[in-house]
Amino acid sequence: MMKNVLFISLGCDKNLVDSEKMLGLLADRGYRLVEEEENADAIVINTCCFIHDAKEESIETIIEMAEWKKKGRLKALVAAGCLAQRYHDEIAVEIPELDAVIGTTGYTEIVKVLDKLLDKKDTGMERNSPSGRTPDRTEQESHPVICCPSIDMLPVSLSDKRVVTTGGYTAYLKIAEGCNKFCTYCIIPYVRGHYRSFPMEDLLDEARRLAQSGVRELILVAQETTVYGIDLCGRKMLPELLVSLCQIEGLQWIRLLYCYPEEITDELIRVIRDEPKICHYLDMPMQHSEDRILTAMGRKTSRAELTELIEKLRREIPDIVLRTTLITGFPGETDQEAEALLDFVGRTRFDRLGVFTYSAEEGTKAASMPDQIPEQVKTERRDKIMALQQEISTCKNAEKTGKVLDVLIEGYLYEDDIYVGRTYMDAPKVDGSVFVHAQEELISGDIVPVRITGSGAYDLLGDVIYEDEFTQ
Repeated sequence: MMKNVLFISLGCDKNLVDSEKMLGLLADRGYRLVEEEENADAIVINTCCFIHDAKEESIETIIEMAEWKKKGRLKALVAAGCLAQRYHDEIAVEIPELDAVIGTTGYTEIVKVLDKLLDKKDTGMERNSPSGRTPDRTEQESHPVICCPSIDMLPVSLSDKRVVTTGGYTAYLKIAEGCNKFCTYCIIPYVRGHYRSFPMEDLLDEARRLAQSGVRELILVAQETTVYGIDLCGRKMLPELLVSLCQIEGLQWIRLLYCYPEEITDELIRVIRDEPKICHYLDMPMQHSEDRILTAMGRKTSRAELTELIEKLRREIPDIVLRTTLITGFPGETDQEAEALLDFVGRTRFDRLGVFTYSAEEGTKAASMPDQIPEQVKTERRDKIMALQQEISTCKNAEKTGKVLDVLIEGYLYEDDIYVGRTYMDAPKVDGSVFVHAQEELISGDIVPVRITGSGAYDLLGDVIYEDEFTQ
């Protein structure tokens, strides 16, 4: 009998890659992937716990899905990923509807876990009682299945099993797991382990498979991409990996995310500049600009070094798009430091910028620091930066009117009779879009030249340029 599984992937794109590999294993086993809860024999939630809001979303989703057990068909509810790793004992007790908890390195066991759960349920060995009521956990088993191997284990490569869920033309390539930085506000090393690079040949094999399946945009991700290879051979191998990826036929755009500024080398800058497939787009999470706060955060850079790096990047690659993320309200941040961060944003004029309010995460050093900032103050500081960034983004987008940009088509909005896509300047989910008028049908995944005719704070509007227009 075919078994139906519904997958819900929360959190970051690195988590999404794990979800896609679990989906591939299940599909290979014969499971049917469904999108409706009412059709699912099993539901797997790949959770996140990066900040408080992410934890709440993960818990609320588990509880919401647990309701389907009362409606009859759902036989297995599984929590996987970061929240499952961090709080496996707690959620096993607090959410008794859970049948299994799978940690961040245990996802390769998903088939074994679901087979065990569903085969047991199909035999009728569970939840049957003479009185007709639903027995409690102790009558079924003392605990749910818990699969949480060492967080420092490196999962095996699953490039041949993966099911891409991002449209078929864009895919993420996770090049490493874990992190060695131990920034004082961050929980990731405690749920993902130390930094472990995936072997380069495994990554190249995965990238070739993705390209052969139709992927045109490959997005490199890790908790930190810039130190790729340091654990394999004692040196940063990201430039070498990029050069090899650029040789793969079919790939047209290669995009870099999560590059820590202190680890960006001149060699990496040269490769980004000189390899035509690499998007002139760099995501550099800086978190703050002021030296005292950066030191308290455990960051290994300063305002002067950040300014120098940004100037160098813009000098070497004039059309580069720089994206960063910042944190407001870190413990002890003064009004003067908050204003200095705002000044830094105004002077630097980032192309893309996101801001988080500081979230005190259990087990991190920053959570026990004195002078915690009230939530209202954190939010006010965030909103001031975002208002300034909106002005900057509006001006930068207006400067693109009249220019011709290549746009990766991602879909069609029937109600507006318009296509939607992205330029090299925009990463999926976090950046803006281009709304495109076309005289002929476009296919998602096409990369077409578009003349920009209008702009807003975050999005652009344009018309496809056809060959005869170029001739003219």
